[in-house]
Amino acid sequence: QVQLVESGGGLVQAGGSLSLSCAASGRTFSSYFMGWFRQAPGKEREFLAAISRAGSSSYYGDSVKGRFTISRDNAKNTVYLQMNSLKPEDTAVYYCAATTSATIRLREYDYWGQGTQVTVSS
Repeated sequence: QVQLVESGGGLVQAGGSLSLSCAASGRTFSSYFMGWFRQAPGKEREFLAAISRAGSSSYYGDSVKGRFTISRDNAKNTVYLQMNSLKPEDTAVYYCAATTSATIRLREYDYWGQGTQVTVSS
Protein backbone atom coordinates (compact mmCIF):
# COMPACT_ATOMS: atom_id res chain seq x y z
CA GLN A 1 0.00 0.00 0.00
CA VAL A 2 1.12 3.57 -0.63
CA GLN A 3 -0.08 6.90 0.71
CA LEU A 4 0.18 10.00 -1.47
CA VAL A 5 0.31 13.67 -0.48
CA GLU A 6 0.23 16.43 -3.09
CA SER A 7 1.61 19.92 -2.60
CA GLY A 8 2.43 23.00 -4.62
CA GLY A 9 -1.00 24.15 -5.71
CA GLY A 10 -2.09 27.75 -5.52
CA LEU A 11 -3.16 30.81 -7.46
CA VAL A 12 -1.29 31.86 -10.59
CA GLN A 13 -1.96 34.24 -13.46
CA ALA A 14 -2.59 32.98 -16.95
CA GLY A 15 0.67 32.29 -18.73
CA GLY A 16 2.44 31.49 -15.49
CA SER A 17 3.90 28.27 -14.11
CA LEU A 18 3.44 26.02 -11.11
CA SER A 19 5.19 22.88 -9.98
CA LEU A 20 3.28 20.21 -8.12
CA SER A 21 4.85 17.50 -5.99
CA CYS A 22 3.44 14.24 -4.75
CA ALA A 23 5.24 12.53 -1.90
CA ALA A 24 4.65 8.82 -1.43
CA SER A 25 5.05 6.78 1.71
CA GLY A 26 6.44 3.28 1.77
CA ARG A 27 9.50 1.60 0.37
CA THR A 28 7.98 0.34 -2.88
CA PHE A 29 7.41 3.64 -4.68
CA SER A 30 9.54 2.54 -7.62
CA SER A 31 7.19 -0.37 -8.26
CA TYR A 32 4.28 1.95 -9.06
CA PHE A 33 3.34 3.56 -12.33
CA MET A 34 2.38 7.12 -11.38
CA GLY A 35 -0.15 9.50 -12.84
CA TRP A 36 -1.56 13.00 -12.47
CA PHE A 37 -5.23 13.77 -12.95
CA ARG A 38 -7.44 16.80 -12.38
CA GLN A 39 -11.08 17.50 -11.77
CA ALA A 40 -12.81 20.80 -12.36
CA PRO A 41 -16.20 21.60 -10.81
CA GLY A 42 -18.98 19.81 -12.65
CA LYS A 43 -16.57 17.84 -14.83
CA GLU A 44 -15.22 14.32 -14.85
CA ARG A 45 -11.75 13.56 -13.57
CA GLU A 46 -9.30 13.95 -16.46
CA PHE A 47 -6.02 12.19 -17.21
CA LEU A 48 -3.06 14.57 -17.51
CA ALA A 49 0.17 12.63 -17.41
CA ALA A 50 1.73 9.35 -16.37
CA ILE A 51 5.24 8.05 -15.93
CA SER A 52 6.72 4.59 -15.92
CA ARG A 53 8.30 2.99 -12.87
CA ALA A 54 11.87 3.90 -13.79
CA GLY A 55 10.85 7.25 -15.28
CA SER A 56 12.01 6.30 -18.74
CA SER A 57 8.62 6.73 -20.40
CA SER A 58 5.96 9.39 -20.00
CA TYR A 59 2.49 9.91 -21.42
CA TYR A 60 0.32 13.01 -21.70
CA GLY A 61 -3.26 13.97 -22.27
CA ASP A 62 -3.97 16.11 -25.31
CA SER A 63 -5.02 19.10 -23.22
CA VAL A 64 -1.61 19.44 -21.56
CA LYS A 65 0.81 18.00 -24.09
CA GLY A 66 3.67 20.42 -24.66
CA ARG A 67 2.84 22.48 -21.56
CA PHE A 68 3.10 20.01 -18.65
CA THR A 69 5.99 17.71 -17.78
CA ILE A 70 5.87 14.75 -15.43
CA SER A 71 8.97 13.44 -13.69
CA ARG A 72 9.86 11.32 -10.70
CA ASP A 73 12.66 10.83 -8.23
CA ASN A 74 12.52 7.31 -6.84
CA ALA A 75 15.20 8.08 -4.26
CA LYS A 76 12.89 10.75 -2.82
CA ASN A 77 9.64 8.80 -3.35
CA THR A 78 8.26 11.80 -5.21
CA VAL A 79 6.56 12.48 -8.51
CA TYR A 80 6.36 15.97 -9.97
CA LEU A 81 4.22 17.86 -12.44
CA GLN A 82 5.73 20.99 -13.95
CA MET A 83 2.99 23.14 -15.44
CA ASN A 84 3.82 25.94 -17.85
CA SER A 85 1.75 28.34 -19.95
CA LEU A 86 -1.17 27.90 -17.61
CA LYS A 87 -4.66 28.84 -18.79
CA PRO A 88 -7.82 29.64 -16.82
CA GLU A 89 -9.26 26.35 -18.04
CA ASP A 90 -6.49 24.55 -16.13
CA THR A 91 -8.25 25.53 -12.90
CA ALA A 92 -9.08 22.32 -11.03
CA VAL A 93 -8.16 20.08 -8.15
CA TYR A 94 -5.06 18.12 -9.12
CA TYR A 95 -4.51 14.57 -7.93
CA CYS A 96 -1.63 12.18 -8.11
CA ALA A 97 -2.30 8.48 -8.21
CA ALA A 98 -0.46 5.18 -8.23
CA THR A 99 -1.13 1.92 -9.98
CA THR A 100 0.54 -1.46 -10.20
CA SER A 101 -0.46 -1.59 -13.86
CA ALA A 102 1.12 0.37 -16.71
CA THR A 103 -1.91 2.40 -17.70
CA ILE A 104 -3.39 5.84 -18.16
CA ARG A 105 -6.90 4.60 -17.39
CA LEU A 106 -8.26 6.32 -14.32
CA ARG A 107 -10.17 3.27 -13.08
CA GLU A 108 -7.00 1.22 -12.84
CA TYR A 109 -5.31 3.54 -10.38
CA ASP A 110 -5.40 2.03 -6.92
CA TYR A 111 -4.17 4.82 -4.68
CA TRP A 112 -5.00 8.52 -4.72
CA GLY A 113 -3.84 11.62 -2.92
CA GLN A 114 -6.23 14.12 -1.38
CA GLY A 115 -5.71 16.67 -4.16
CA THR A 116 -4.35 20.18 -4.36
CA GLN A 117 -6.20 23.18 -5.78
CA VAL A 118 -4.78 25.04 -8.76
CA THR A 119 -6.47 28.27 -9.76
CA VAL A 120 -5.44 30.21 -12.87
CA SER A 121 -6.70 33.76 -13.12
CA SER A 122 -7.24 35.53 -16.42
